[in-house]
Amino acid sequence: MQLVVARIGRAHGIKGEVTVEVRTDEPELRLAPGAVLLTDPASAGPLTIETGKVHSGRLLLRFEGVKDRNAAEALRNTLLIAEVDPDELPEEEDEYYDHQLMDLDVVTADGVEVGRITEISHLPSQDLFIVERPDGSEVMIPFVEEIVTEIDLAEQKAVITPPPGLIDDKAEIDSARDDSTRDDSA
Repeated sequence: MQLVVARIGRAHGIKGEVTVEVRTDEPELRLAPGAVLLTDPASAGPLTIETGKVHSGRLLLRFEGVKDRNAAEALRNTLLIAEVDPDELPEEEDEYYDHQLMDLDVVTADGVEVGRITEISHLPSQDLFIVERPDGSEVMIPFVEEIVTEIDLAEQKAVITPPPGLIDDKAEIDSARDDSTRDDSA
């Protein structure tokens, strides 16, 4: 199975290094020196990582055969793709690869069908499940422990306990103004 693990950014310096936008939770495994990565577009690769380092909070990579700024700049916006065994699991117990979560059925704790995960959006603060409902509409479910209470890969389902208003229009709204404490005597 192929997974996108990074996107090449701009060239850094004059010796062929590039910045990369990391798209994996395991950069030390997927983007280590010696790793051979496929590319999109395919004509840019495969690329073998020669060196890697963190500089000012950004990961910098140098690939074998890319020796100058022009060659590095030519790789800009190329996706780096790792070949991963579909049965491989992340190192941490409560972590999942996107391909494991795609197409899971989403149900509430009391068994009500919500829909099916069609996309996972990785945001800076948290990940979101994009869930297609049976009527074709979409709902976004934050992938946080308080809402997604169980991932059962054997049963191919994600169990959620959504707060009011997340998957329906019945949100409970607390008003700062309560009619019973209103003072009209002024």
